[in-house]
Amino acid sequence: MVRDIADEITSLRNQPLEALAARYKEVFGVNDAPSSNKVFLWRKIAYRLQEQEFGSLSPKAKDRLAFLIEQYDPINNKALRPTVTSTEKETAALPSLRDKRLPIPGTIIRKNYKGQEIRVKVLEKGFEYNGKVYRTLTAIAQELTGAHWNGYSFFNL
Repeated sequence: MVRDIADEITSLRNQPLEALAARYKEVFGVNDAPSSNKVFLWRKIAYRLQEQEFGSLSPKAKDRLAFLIEQYDPINNKALRPTVTSTEKETAALPSLRDKRLPIPGTIIRKNYKGQEIRVKVLEKGFEYNGKVYRTLTAIAQELTGAHWNGYSFFNL
């Protein structure tokens, strides 16, 4: 059975959008596919097929996952924006001054540039590259290339 599902998922990857939309409707029992993005539909179908075959996560695992996302969501940097509850109203302690495109401090940003792997560590305030602290990614990109680059573009953030 495992091989059948793997083969089906692999074959779906090369299907046209119309076939994926039809398969999505069949697998999820809905009238319309939620998207016209092939990769999105393929991933959703693949997950659902595996879920039907092997079962989904236990309620305990789902609760733990929800807790971890709430606590440490790297996309929205929620770990950096604690909430304060006062008079039954939950609000952010301080508005975050960090750019939301940046990963949380401690993350290593990697980029291959001219055959060399560049490793930049994100700090609370700034970035560390080759033992030196920089204020911006743009400064690091400029040092590496000798030209002015937008740091976010250079590091694909």
